[in-house]
Amino acid sequence: MCAEIGQVRGGTTCTVLTVKASRSPIPGSVSSKRSSCTPGPRLCEPPIMSAPGVLSFTQQGWEQVLAKVRWALVYLDAACAESLHWGCGSTRLLEAVGGPACHLREFEPAAVGGGAEQPKAVFVLSCLLKGRTVETLRDIICRSHFQYCVVVTAVNHAVHLTANHVPAAAAAELEGQPVFEQLEEKLCEWMGNMNYTAEVLHVPLLFAPVAPHLALTPAFASLFPLLPQDVRLLNSARPDKRRLASLNEVDASALPPELLLQIRCLVSGLSSLCEHLGVREECFAVGSLSRIIAADLANYGPAKNRRKTATGRASVVFVDRTLDLTGAVGHHGDNLLEKIISALPQLPGHTNDVMVNMVELTALQNEEKNQSMVAPGCLAQSNDPAARALWEALLSTKHKEAVMEVRRHLVEAASRENLPIKMSMGRVTPGQLMSYIQLFKNNLKALVNHCGLLQLGLATVQTLKHPQTAKWDNFLAFERLLLQSIGESTMSVVLNQLLPMIKPLNQRTDDDYSPAELLILLIYIYSVSGEFTVDKDLGEAEEKVKKALAQVFCEESEFCPLLQKITVVGEKSENGSPWESVYYIPDYFTLFSLRMQSPDKMTSSKVRIAFYFIKGYLWLLTFERC
Repeated sequence: MCAEIGQVRGGTTCTVLTVKASRSPIPGSVSSKRSSCTPGPRLCEPPIMSAPGVLSFTQQGWEQVLAKVRWALVYLDAACAESLHWGCGSTRLLEAVGGPACHLREFEPAAVGGGAEQPKAVFVLSCLLKGRTVETLRDIICRSHFQYCVVVTAVNHAVHLTANHVPAAAAAELEGQPVFEQLEEKLCEWMGNMNYTAEVLHVPLLFAPVAPHLALTPAFASLFPLLPQDVRLLNSARPDKRRLASLNEVDASALPPELLLQIRCLVSGLSSLCEHLGVREECFAVGSLSRIIAADLANYGPAKNRRKTATGRASVVFVDRTLDLTGAVGHHGDNLLEKIISALPQLPGHTNDVMVNMVELTALQNEEKNQSMVAPGCLAQSNDPAARALWEALLSTKHKEAVMEVRRHLVEAASRENLPIKMSMGRVTPGQLMSYIQLFKNNLKALVNHCGLLQLGLATVQTLKHPQTAKWDNFLAFERLLLQSIGESTMSVVLNQLLPMIKPLNQRTDDDYSPAELLILLIYIYSVSGEFTVDKDLGEAEEKVKKALAQVFCEESEFCPLLQKITVVGEKSENGSPWESVYYIPDYFTLFSLRMQSPDKMTSSKVRIAFYFIKGYLWLLTFERC
């Protein structure tokens, strides 16, 4: 069996576990309890666990959480919510909570506390119980009327000891779980009565299982490989030690404590997964940060005892995402799911799911003002076997076969519901798929029975109709042309080929590239080019590209979400121009900058436009009023 762990979109490292033989021990949760309280009866039965893998591992963890939430007010952070989203679904949690009202809330400082009729709370967190997390816990509890608090953390107690600067030798001699026990005392203190019940336990919930053997790590979405420019920062933080010449010399001792703890949290989760699989892992790494993570997993103390009793073996390969940016930005993949994720808007609070417009299945007109009135659909269908079967087919099939598979599932579902379906052969079109979906619109029972399948069907239709999909072939044609010319032409020639494609807003048509799409092309160009000679011609070509991009960005009335992510956007001016705002990216990325006059409406001020290269192939932009 094979399990892959990593970020699909803009991820950091990719971990591949190839398991030759395994058995699945069922480790219990590691917990400590200040006073006991028997949980109420379970409202729903646990699902049948699949074969050992990331899906069964995550489901097993959530079963431990569900056993604690009966009649409780449940607070989740974003990463744990995403794990629940893909692993069990919020419906399972709501059934386990019981009661007519919705008792799920986001874990944040401004979260609403519990009233007098809500004496029990469960906090499900992906992070260390330290710093702001503990402060947020305190604030929520102090403004509530809780008498029983359960805190579930995805980070085990050994990592908490490291975070509290307990030496490894001293940690080995400790009895119990003092960090968790101290927090339990604090929880009772914040609840206002030391006789109330508090419980802190560890359950490994760091993975979001997209498929039985494919999982994401939303808690580590911000963990990014080290860059050459980071060496200077590392050296400035250790003036009394030997200077690092390159990333190849960076080891764990050179990293800042915050990054080390983040790595240790990831290692803890991977070790728990290996325990579930019953395997003894061998670690391999490609890239500087991956090398550090692999070494930390190999030397992880709690894992050494586990390996002695493991009956299977696994190879774990860590790969820095920056070593394969081409795979992330290229358009050579013939996969429908890749296009869906690229075209549809991101589901708020999630790193790897999208919003599906569900207005077509209502009586509302499909207008922009109505889209916010209906809750969006999504790709994750953890509680719908038919939809999950289609989803897993979309993961592994080519575009044409995937669209035909969507049609087949819709036709079979309509037939089972005795809907008046009209079969048509030949090429599958968005209109044809929509005609099948519309059959379910006025049949509430059929709509409920096949809601998950309809969400995937609508995602397919909306992607096929999306302008981004129409441009896919244009991207692919340019990328193929680039691959043909890259061996025969210099980088300056390639940039000059791109120059006519850079057009300001008033000259662009629907077929031309937007600013965000131009950045994607530039990432691709510098990724596939590898090492190249910097000469006068290249300098002149880059200057032309910079000036053309500067003009394009000056004329943009609004930045797309991608540009807003790579630049911190401030407040707009009265005339709506984004150039009145401050856009900031840390200065240590800067390699060169350009000064130019601002647009006509802002002739009184100047704007500095700084272009950034990350490891020679990623372009970022920052705009700063001067």
